[in-house]
Amino acid sequence: MSKHFEDARYYLGRAVEHAKAGMKEELEDLEVKVRELTGREADEEPEPSRLESLQDDLKELEERAEGEAKEAIESARAKIQAFRDEEPEESGTPGESEQAE
Repeated sequence: MSKHFEDARYYLGRAVEHAKAGMKEELEDLEVKVRELTGREADEEPEPSRLESLQDDLKELEERAEGEAKEAIESARAKIQAFRDEEPEESGTPGESEQAE
């Protein structure tokens, strides 16, 4: 018996989808006329869904984090280079040169 209800529910869903598509198609001309009379334009771009806005925020955060990481790497490289430039010349003592390396 359950299988029959599942089948009926499936076909009812399909019927609703077809009815919705048919109504939308039939009312398109009426919508255009009403929009012309009221001076309203159709919404070209719908508002982003919550998921889309979260994805955009994550993308922005990712790009910002990437930029900050690159800046940190450049800064670290500059500090290392400055440190290497400031190192004193080797004095020739074997113990000191081994520790410096």
